[in-house]
Amino acid sequence: MFRIRPVKKEDLEDLYDLSGLYTFINLPHDKELIESKINSSLRSFKQMSSDLSRDHYIFVLEDLEANRVIGCSMIHARHGDEHEPHFYLKVGQENKFSQTINTGFIHGTLKLGYDTDGPTEIGGLILDPSYRGNPNKLGKVLSFCRFMYMGLNPHRFKDTVHSELMPPFDADGKSPLWEAIGRRFLNMEYHDADILSRKNKEFILSLFPSGTIYETLLPIEARNAVGKVGLDTEPVKRMLESIGFKYTNEVDPFDGGPHYRCKLKDIKPVQTIQKAKIEQGSCNHPKLYLVMTNEENFEVICLKGELNNDILTVDNISQYKLDQGQDVTVMAI
Repeated sequence: MFRIRPVKKEDLEDLYDLSGLYTFINLPHDKELIESKINSSLRSFKQMSSDLSRDHYIFVLEDLEANRVIGCSMIHARHGDEHEPHFYLKVGQENKFSQTINTGFIHGTLKLGYDTDGPTEIGGLILDPSYRGNPNKLGKVLSFCRFMYMGLNPHRFKDTVHSELMPPFDADGKSPLWEAIGRRFLNMEYHDADILSRKNKEFILSLFPSGTIYETLLPIEARNAVGKVGLDTEPVKRMLESIGFKYTNEVDPFDGGPHYRCKLKDIKPVQTIQKAKIEQGSCNHPKLYLVMTNEENFEVICLKGELNNDILTVDNISQYKLDQGQDVTVMAI
């Protein structure tokens, strides 16, 4: 059985182990930084700040049988303020035509922009690779638990939700767009610039080209990376599109990864949130649901059941430690 809940201090070791599986910007393999992120999340869940950009929320997925955390996901209540703007490259077109030689061209363009009152951002989704392919769709569960929390607590977030997707990288793990633009103006490695930008974004505005960048002048590999996602990210892209997110024609200024957004109220799973009563019984066409069993602490489990009006029928309620007639909040996934 699996449970989702807000992160706790005692999760530090599990999250540190998890961070060592891959290179994660949002969860670096550094105990002090992870501990700092945990403390920030604890404060945010306890009391939202008057400055939403200070609020970060970490949700963990717990394998109750193994008694350990196997994944996490995160929300940044506001990504972009006066001190640390949200930067992007606006993707556009420019038409050129000469009557003299009767020739015209349509050029793809990129132009640096920034937002000092940014949207809520979702990110930091990490799942232990050994749990991939689980029939409970644990990656989706980790992603959707954030929508459930935001849907139940909209006053804590902006009305628009933002997601940044990973672009394709070359065979050496390098970003073609970074090699074509970023390295020439910032003289840094991609990962070093990405990590620095999480702490201080001044260098982007100071050094990055501020005028129009014509894609025609970029190598074909860089042009092909703009607004595209890597193979591993394709499922995430399809999932976001299926629940209402749309490409904004904006991309990451470092790697060209696409930005997707949706109004919180328009996210399809959010629209399915409702109160229900648990009922023991057989299910003919069970579906996956997130079920909040502890409203005060936002403890959520994932189960298969059948929802009719306000009755959620479950095959074996004792398996999930639920009671007949128990009031719960549910969301379809």
